[in-house]
Amino acid sequence: MKKSKYSDAQIMAILKQAENGAPVSELCREHGMSSASFYKWRSKYGGMDASLMARMKELDEENKRLKKMHAEKSMQNDLLKEALRKKW
Repeated sequence: MKKSKYSDAQIMAILKQAENGAPVSELCREHGMSSASFYKWRSKYGGMDASLMARMKELDEENKRLKKMHAEKSMQNDLLKEALRKKW
């Protein structure tokens, strides 16, 4: 997945500017981003502070790691079951 060119602090600053009344189109032009990115960030990070944002990213990474681990174990389990089904 593509990594964002904006840091957490930058995203929070942009969202804070919008909350203070800056027009979204002007913010997007100033920071070189699309309005879709802004609205996606607002729906995802709206009302959060930097510590909550960092914690959410940590949880996402842990969730990805656990899903990968589960997929590997499931594949190993299927291979073992198939090997045991074969006639010797």
